Amino acid sequence: MTTAPPEAEPGPRTLPATTWLTPAPTSLPTPPAPEAPSVRRGPLAAFGVIGAALTAYVWSEHGAQQGVLLLLGLGLGFALFHSRFGFTSAWRQLVAVGNGAGLRAHALLLGTTATLFAVIIGTGTGLFGSVPAPSAGKIGLGLLIGSFVFAIGMQLGGACASGTLFAVGSGQSSIVLTLGGFIVGSTLAAWQFDLWRDLPAYDAVLLSDHVGWLGSWAITLAALGAIVALTRFVQARRNPPPVGVVPTSRGLARTVRGSWPLAAGALVLAVLGAGVLLVSGGAWGITSAFALWGSKIVGALGGSPENWSFWQQQGTYGNPVLADKNSLTDIGIMLGAGVAAALGGTWALHRGIPARTALAAVLGGILMGIGARLAGGCNIGAYLAGIASGSLHGWIWGAVALLGTWAGLKLRPVFGLANPRPKDSVC
Repeated sequence: MTTAPPEAEPGPRTLPATTWLTPAPTSLPTPPAPEAPSVRRGPLAAFGVIGAALTAYVWSEHGAQQGVLLLLGLGLGFALFHSRFGFTSAWRQLVAVGNGAGLRAHALLLGTTATLFAVIIGTGTGLFGSVPAPSAGKIGLGLLIGSFVFAIGMQLGGACASGTLFAVGSGQSSIVLTLGGFIVGSTLAAWQFDLWRDLPAYDAVLLSDHVGWLGSWAITLAALGAIVALTRFVQARRNPPPVGVVPTSRGLARTVRGSWPLAAGALVLAVLGAGVLLVSGGAWGITSAFALWGSKIVGALGGSPENWSFWQQQGTYGNPVLADKNSLTDIGIMLGAGVAAALGGTWALHRGIPARTALAAVLGGILMGIGARLAGGCNIGAYLAGIASGSLHGWIWGAVALLGTWAGLKLRPVFGLANPRPKDSVC
C-alpha cells in the first residue's frame, strides 16, 4: 500500500517570469474581440463628401500647405479611432489597477516621434518654406497647476484633447459636451490672460542645447526605456485585468475597418505627427485652436477679443480658422475619425446622457481648457511634442498629469463615473 507524499508547504509568492519580448501579465486572458459590424454607409458617405469638399476648398482658398495639413488631420483621426489610442484611459488604467499597456504604447509613440523630430529639426528639413522648431515650454507654476488641472479634467470629461476630437467624430454625444466645455475653458483663459501670464517660471530647457540632437535623442530613448521597464514591473506585481477589446475585422480588411493594435497606432501617429512638423514647421498641437474658435464666437457676438492681451501677444486672432494649423488638423481629426468609425460599423449617436455624466463632461472640458492654456499645451502640444523635442517641460507635464489622474479618479464617483477595479474582467 502506498501513500501520497505530503503536500509541500506554501512558499512565498513569486512573480510571473517576464522578458521584454513576452506580454506583461494580467489576471485574466484578454477576451476575444467581437466581429466588426457592417459598414455604416450613410455616415461614411457624409464624412467622405464633407472631407473631400473641405479639402478642395482649403486647398484652393488657402494653398497647398493648409490643404496638406487638413489631410494629415484626417489621417490622425483615422489612426486615433482605429487604434483607440488613448491618453486618459492609459493613465487611468495604470493608476487604478496597474495596467501599463497604454503607457508603454505612449513610450513607443514618444520614442518614434523623438527619432523623427531629431532628424527633421536636427537637419533643418522643412516643406513649403517652413523651418522646423522644437516645442519648448517654460518651467514654472503655470505648468504645474495647468497639467494637474488638465489631468483632473480629462478624467471627468472622459477624454483628453486628441481623444475628445476623435470621440466627437465617432458620434459620442457626451464628448460633444466635453468639447464645448473645452472651448469655453480655453476662451476664459485667453480672456483672463493677464491674471496668469506673470506666474513665476524658469526659461525652457532643451536637451539639444546642451548635448546636441543625437545626445537629446539618446537620453530621451533611455528614459522611455526605463519607463517601459517600470510599468512592466508594476504590472507584474499588481497583476491587473486586461485592457478591454473593441470590435475588429479580420485579414486585410482590418487595415481600413479596424481595430488596430496600439503599437500600430503609435507608429502611424508618430509618422503623421512628424508630417505636421515637416509641413508647418511646428509640432502637432490641438488646444490653441479651441481658444481661437471660442474667441471668434465672442467676436461674432459683439465682443472684442482682438483687444485681449492674449491675442495681442499671439498675433493670430485675425487669421481665418481654415488657415490656422491646429484648427485644420483638429477638424481633420474629427472627420477622419468619422470615416474610420463608419468603416468599422460602430458610428452611432449616443442618446440619453445621465445628468451627472453631462455635468462631468462640461466641467472636465472647462478644466482642460484652462489647464492647457496655463501649462502651455495639452497631452499633445506639451506632453508628446515636448518630450519628443527633448524639452524638460514635457516630462514634468507627464509626471504631474499622473498625480492629477489620481485626484481625478477620486472625483469620478461623485459624478457616477466608474473606475477600473482589480477584480474586473477588463479595465
